[in-house]
Amino acid sequence: MSTSPITRRALLRALGLGATLTALHNVPVIADNNQRRRPNILLITADDMNWDSPGCFGGRTPDITPNIDRLASDGMRFHYAHITIAVCQPCRSVIMTARYPHRNGAEGFQPINTSVPTLPEQLHEAGYLNGILGKVKHLAPAQKFKWDFAKDPADLGLGRDPKLYYRFAKDFFRQAARQGQPFFLMANSHDPHRPFHRSIQEQKKSKQVQKRIPVPSRVYQSEEIDVPGSLPDLPPVRKEIAEYYNSVRRCDDSVGAIMRALRESGQAENTLTMFLSDNGMAFPFSKTNCYMHSTRTPWIVSWPGKIKPGSVDKRHFISAIDFMPTVLDAAGVAQPEGMDGVSFLPVLFGRRQEGRDRVFTQFHQTSARRRYPMRCVQNHRFAYIFNPWADGERIFRNESQSGLTFKAMQAAAKMDPEIAARVKLFQYRVVQEFYDVVNDPDALHNLIDDPKYEKEIEKMRSELLEWMKRTNDPALEALQNLGSPETLKKFMAEQNAKANRFQKKRRSTK
Repeated sequence: MSTSPITRRALLRALGLGATLTALHNVPVIADNNQRRRPNILLITADDMNWDSPGCFGGRTPDITPNIDRLASDGMRFHYAHITIAVCQPCRSVIMTARYPHRNGAEGFQPINTSVPTLPEQLHEAGYLNGILGKVKHLAPAQKFKWDFAKDPADLGLGRDPKLYYRFAKDFFRQAARQGQPFFLMANSHDPHRPFHRSIQEQKKSKQVQKRIPVPSRVYQSEEIDVPGSLPDLPPVRKEIAEYYNSVRRCDDSVGAIMRALRESGQAENTLTMFLSDNGMAFPFSKTNCYMHSTRTPWIVSWPGKIKPGSVDKRHFISAIDFMPTVLDAAGVAQPEGMDGVSFLPVLFGRRQEGRDRVFTQFHQTSARRRYPMRCVQNHRFAYIFNPWADGERIFRNESQSGLTFKAMQAAAKMDPEIAARVKLFQYRVVQEFYDVVNDPDALHNLIDDPKYEKEIEKMRSELLEWMKRTNDPALEALQNLGSPETLKKFMAEQNAKANRFQKKRRSTK
């Protein structure tokens, strides 16, 4: 039970002294017990790490993530964890606001609405010291994020130098201890985002910035890795996947460096630590989509003395939308109105929580500002995806098509009809997709026209419609009229006009 702070005036009265406040100026004030017990919060994010890349989540690349695996052994890992939108800036905006992108204003690479409360604002008011390493500009506008300590990628070896993450994390932890404040640190690795280690893209980047990018603690060869089932096993694909895993290992090196700094600070025992990735790997059928490999994330939570070490939750869906309310709940900080997420703190303590049997995800636009709206609902068995942009003419273009993999797929498609079908689906998509994520996690077989699943498809479509009504989703009318090409065309015209307005506004403010 917490007690109220004892003021000097109350102390004087209790002592029956007539001295002035000045006379007891040096008498220490007894702090609020609740404030003193508030946990520190450490959020570590990977950039574009697939959910199944770490060893503790089934990754089969040898010794790929020893530090992430250690964190998992100290806490709880979630089997059904998802981010809300599979692209960097809007994903992080969801994490920091607990609102869906169409409700916080950051559908793509835009700032959030200034009326939306943020996690750093709430923690700042509660007396927390806020820090961020990397990805600083991906949380905007700056005035909505109360950072007391901030280091950009340029300070961190392009966000890829574990030694610098260690140095600045240690500096931040020292500052918090010196000032006697609980802390919130958001430590963002820029690995394994492209350019991957040993890739031609990385060599070009290194020359461009005239900086040497650190080498991971272990480098992998093509024969040491597995090609994901969503991609064809071609030599160039295997080569690029190995480069990706090199960057996964370097991300793990940074995680280890941050955790080492925390242990050395002496504050680990009172720190709630979460690790997750902001979206899937930057390859076809993962990042910037709504497939399982797009939004499923390797989410780990550690809290000494609170969470059972080595535990695994295989029942509950948790989502990035739930991060902010969970942290505020754990910290005993008041929750602002209007959040879409719900705290999963009871789950961390081993209790069952109702309403966690599905997750809603979405996509709006790529970093190049191209609009490809998608909506998805997933449960333990199936995933239903709605693609209102898919008209047979509009071609999907994203970052995942750079590098070796997609070019190899296009070349192989000329001789292999199965690969040709995959390339066509990736580029043009169809309005509706439906997958058995248990038996087909790589989304190879679209079951939307299979009469065997008609009732399940209708059920999940209805669930998505209800969610869209509840959250005032602008794509609601499009889903209600998905069989009308005219309605879908009108919706896409509105979406493109919206993107153009933002681009004009962005250029005018530069």
